[in-house]
Amino acid sequence: MSSTVTETPAKNGSSRFTAAAANYIDERTSISGAVKEFGRKVFPDHWSFLLGEVALYSFVVILLSGTFLTLFFQATMAEVVYNGPYVPMKGVEMSAAMASTMDISFSVRGGLLMRQVHHWAALLFVASIGLHMLRIFFTGAFRKPRELNWVIGFVLFILAMAEGFTGYSLPDDVLSGNGLRIIDGLLKSMPVVGTFFSFLFFGGEFPGTDIVGRLYMLHIMLLPALVILFVALHLAFVVIHKHTQYPGPGKTQQNVVGFPVLPVYAAKAGGFFFIVFGVIVLIASIFGINAIWAYGPYDPSPVSAGTQPDWYIGFADGMLRLIPPGWETEWFGFTWSWNMLVPMIIMGGFIVLVMIYPFIEAWVTGDKREHHLLDRPRNAPTRTAIGAAGVTFYAVMWAGASSDIMATHFQLSMEGVIHTLQALLILGPIVAYFLAKRICLGLQKKDRAIALHGYESGRIVQLPGGEFVEVHKPMDEYESWELVSYHDYAPLMLRPDDNGRISFGERLRAGFSRWFFEDRIVPPSKGEIEQGGHEGH
Repeated sequence: MSSTVTETPAKNGSSRFTAAAANYIDERTSISGAVKEFGRKVFPDHWSFLLGEVALYSFVVILLSGTFLTLFFQATMAEVVYNGPYVPMKGVEMSAAMASTMDISFSVRGGLLMRQVHHWAALLFVASIGLHMLRIFFTGAFRKPRELNWVIGFVLFILAMAEGFTGYSLPDDVLSGNGLRIIDGLLKSMPVVGTFFSFLFFGGEFPGTDIVGRLYMLHIMLLPALVILFVALHLAFVVIHKHTQYPGPGKTQQNVVGFPVLPVYAAKAGGFFFIVFGVIVLIASIFGINAIWAYGPYDPSPVSAGTQPDWYIGFADGMLRLIPPGWETEWFGFTWSWNMLVPMIIMGGFIVLVMIYPFIEAWVTGDKREHHLLDRPRNAPTRTAIGAAGVTFYAVMWAGASSDIMATHFQLSMEGVIHTLQALLILGPIVAYFLAKRICLGLQKKDRAIALHGYESGRIVQLPGGEFVEVHKPMDEYESWELVSYHDYAPLMLRPDDNGRISFGERLRAGFSRWFFEDRIVPPSKGEIEQGGHEGH
């Protein structure tokens, strides 16, 4: 009893102090209103929406593990002689950056694990952003009012790749040095200004005197700050615009069906963070990555066979390999290296088209309405086909980075692998486009038949007139919504302006609109469904 009497005042005093501190902060920031407003926001509970959370939690792991690594890494290219515990490297001259990375791996307790946690978290960060954007694209979540948020997300994807590349180049080993050498070649291939850009970036002739210090500044200061800024903008727009959701009973363009942030969604998110963190640590403890001691310090003369860049940079390396060599011309006293310029133009054009696609589709379709319900990919066959073609194009470029590995492992000629991938780079997206579109239209036809007649039950009955028919199983309300709750859009109609003329831009837009909507399956009406269900039953 006495213990209870003595503890109660302390607890009350602590509660009063907490309440007073909360009131003090709230009176000066009005944060309680924002917390209440955010806490009431409802988020749908579908597994595909977790991809964005995986990206966010991976970035948190990157920040935590990166903070640990900065305590021991020396971002300088000053020459030192390695005298650490790794015997094969004793007495070898290397930069202080690589020597400190070796010390982190072999001398710092838990250092190698933190290096691998940092690297695997970076790989997962880029992968989850990419998959998240694919989900957004194929379900049409980028449509009005979320076009700007798509651009923000895509900029985040580019920043994540830049962040990964700058970190991957810091150890100053053979692998990272060769990657920087490729960047130097790309910069110098630009006519007139290329050499100046290279000298500006490297601080002199490659590899420069302090490129590691410059990359370190980008890696731990500028790029993380930009990533945090764009993550905050992205989340703010998610709250402002409401979350998208899949169609179903009770779900409309105005209301979101799901769980509020506080307390349900916040509790789930907290648990999910620790799951992501645990999986990253588990992978890092089992699978080694970026063993710089196997490559040695950077030397311009050797190029390690079989080394590959991180997967997200593979498409750039592959594009360089797939362009025919020796493709150069002399113009105006300058050498134009098309085997370097053309890949940059193709990759830059591909990136820009993906970034502005929401605006292109809105212009082609003329759709100016707000969309909060997602599309099933099959119900937007042209968009899905475009996405399949883009993914195939990216995949072939990505495969090009492993052309030497495929040639050696499968005992094929290097020329044969390169020529095959060159053909696939052009033909693959075309085949993927038509194949994906045909599959979507076939699935729409199947859904229309099911919506009209129900599922096949396997029961055969004989009618009084002697005819045998199969009894179909009717759908429930949710299945009906899923199959028929989409709009059938039609091509734009050409209409003359006030002067009775049709401009070239309008004709072009109408042509693209016909192409976008030329193949479509009209969803069944309510009357058709009721009639078909009655006949099927």
